[in-house]
Amino acid sequence: MRVLRQWVDPFVVGILIALVLGLVLPVPDALRGAIEGVGDVAVFLLFLVYGARLSTREVLGGLKNVRLQGSILGSTYLLFPLLGLGVSWVAAPIIGDALAAGVLFLSLLPSTVQSSVAFVSVARGNVAGAICAATISNLLGMVLTPLLVLALMGASGAGGLGGLRSVLLQLLLPFVVGQLLQPLVGTWLRAHKWLTTLLDRSTIILIVFGAVASATADGVWSSVSWVMIVALLVISAVVLAIMLAATWWGGRGIRLNRADRIALLMCGSKKSLATGLPMAVVLFPAATAATIAVPLIIFHQLQLVVCAALARRLARDSEDPGVVAAQG
Repeated sequence: MRVLRQWVDPFVVGILIALVLGLVLPVPDALRGAIEGVGDVAVFLLFLVYGARLSTREVLGGLKNVRLQGSILGSTYLLFPLLGLGVSWVAAPIIGDALAAGVLFLSLLPSTVQSSVAFVSVARGNVAGAICAATISNLLGMVLTPLLVLALMGASGAGGLGGLRSVLLQLLLPFVVGQLLQPLVGTWLRAHKWLTTLLDRSTIILIVFGAVASATADGVWSSVSWVMIVALLVISAVVLAIMLAATWWGGRGIRLNRADRIALLMCGSKKSLATGLPMAVVLFPAATAATIAVPLIIFHQLQLVVCAALARRLARDSEDPGVVAAQG
């Protein structure tokens, strides 16, 4: 069981169960509307808690490493979107326009927070830099991701500038309110991490179920085949491999030390499911959001498995002075 937990994230298992239930359970229109309403409230509370939990001191401290932060942001919001744009264009004839749009949307998202920092810690990299980078990535992502969706996906985004306004009201506003409350409740929330974990995971699972149930009712899945899913796995593996190579060797090219290269590797190559699914629900109609989310869910599981193995390998290498010297 312990070995299984190392390779399979129980959170992802919960998402897969929600996917299956959304596919097979008939959900009446009224109930779907209620689920969407509860999901909107849950997303608001989630970003309120994110803001209240985050210590501003961590962000200010990490900002001092300009070269690391700049390289992670460049990887997240320049290199990754360019790669996503090219891959989605090539993959569209194979997986269809809807899933190809999901691949592009995936590339426009901010980096993960919890898993990036955890993997950097396991690999013995720059944890403080990773915390700052992941935080800044998600803060900027509340504005940059909707703008990138509007610029690169055009009519695929729901409501154009209205989608950006929805993100600002549903995600950024509660985050700012949370930051204002941070001096009062931040210490308590940081001491009770389980509360945030429970809230974000249950919110995402609820969003997945609601989105998939809406897509099932609208007949969206009739156009998605097993061949497309297998193709998405291959595409995700290729995208992840390219980003891992680009961040690791790119870090060496700009002469980052080993600890910073590990932070760039882990933060610059991953995309956030926790932020991506709420954004998809805000930016796209419910049925469209379900299809858009499929590449993100597949990529998320793959990045967890691969980066967990990489982190353990880097930790072992750190014990060998010869390997550390060779890697810079």
